[in-house]
Amino acid sequence: MIGAGMLVQSIPYDRSPGPKHLAWLLHSGVMGAVVAPLTILGGPLLIRAAWYTAGVVGGLSTVAMCAPSEKFLNMGAPLGVGLGLVFVSSLGSMFLPPTTVAGATLYSVAVYGGLALFSMFLLYDTQKVIKRAEIVPVFGVQKYDPINSMLGIYMDTLNIFMRVATILATGNSRKK
Repeated sequence: MIGAGMLVQSIPYDRSPGPKHLAWLLHSGVMGAVVAPLTILGGPLLIRAAWYTAGVVGGLSTVAMCAPSEKFLNMGAPLGVGLGLVFVSSLGSMFLPPTTVAGATLYSVAVYGGLALFSMFLLYDTQKVIKRAEIVPVFGVQKYDPINSMLGIYMDTLNIFMRVATILATGNSRKK
């Protein structure tokens, strides 16, 4: 997964868009294989999760695009701290059973905190793509690469989808 992402980002877009698109296709296939185990949750739940994700991503992208200032670009450091917190809680929830108070708390931080975190990352990444498209010159040393620019939004969308599907799956198991 990491190797496919590094491959996509290492190929220059302006000189070789064909191999760049093939690497992007490979990366998307690898990410699809990572998300594929969610299919065990069932089609109706995943369709509902996809619709919820589309609503969240569409709404937050609209907010980021229509924001009068670039205030979401200043969230980099707090988002890094939040990512560390969600990462540690994900690791902790692997070792502590969810029946304990600490395990349930870590699981909730990993799922619900991750949803909030990647929603904020979506705001940040959307404004970063807009800013990069505005300031990168057409003729310069570093040209604009739309595929590298959007990889963050793509990963945010996948993370939001996985968290929404997990929340819906745990909500359905509680109703039974």
